[in-house]
Amino acid sequence: MDMSNQTNLRGLRSGLTLNYPQSLGVFDDYAEAQKVVDFLSDQEFPVENCLIVGTDLKQMERVTGRLTMSRVAVGGLASGAWLGLFVGLIFSLFGEEDVLAMILSTALFGALFGVIWALVGYAATRGRRDFSSVSMIVATKYEVLVEHKHAARGRELLATMPGYRNQQLS
Repeated sequence: MDMSNQTNLRGLRSGLTLNYPQSLGVFDDYAEAQKVVDFLSDQEFPVENCLIVGTDLKQMERVTGRLTMSRVAVGGLASGAWLGLFVGLIFSLFGEEDVLAMILSTALFGALFGVIWALVGYAATRGRRDFSSVSMIVATKYEVLVEHKHAARGRELLATMPGYRNQQLS
């Protein structure tokens, strides 16, 4: 691992840092990296000095459908109604009025506001994004790092692990 990555890893939040981390291997999936750390744990290695880092991040976006004016309106109606229902329930806890009327009126107001807000937002895009999607960031490789003072012992133990093949970064 190069020095710039070491500096970046030391700058993370407390509990997610290692001093001068060294790599024990790079793996194609998380399960393989987890298996290595589990093996080390079984050998009474101080695994609290290990870190599994997802690397080579990629953003994946799954297109779930085409957006139309009616789909946007229905989505805005539903989300606005839920928000209005929630607000109505909160108000009903503190009000002395007709609870059912309070909840229904806030849900209807929320639905109306949700439709308007969604349609205004959709119109503002001017057709530049006429689809709905779900996105996530995924790692394509997983590197097992260990505190430098435990690296040699970790490598010795992994050399005895059945089926282990060292896949260091090049």
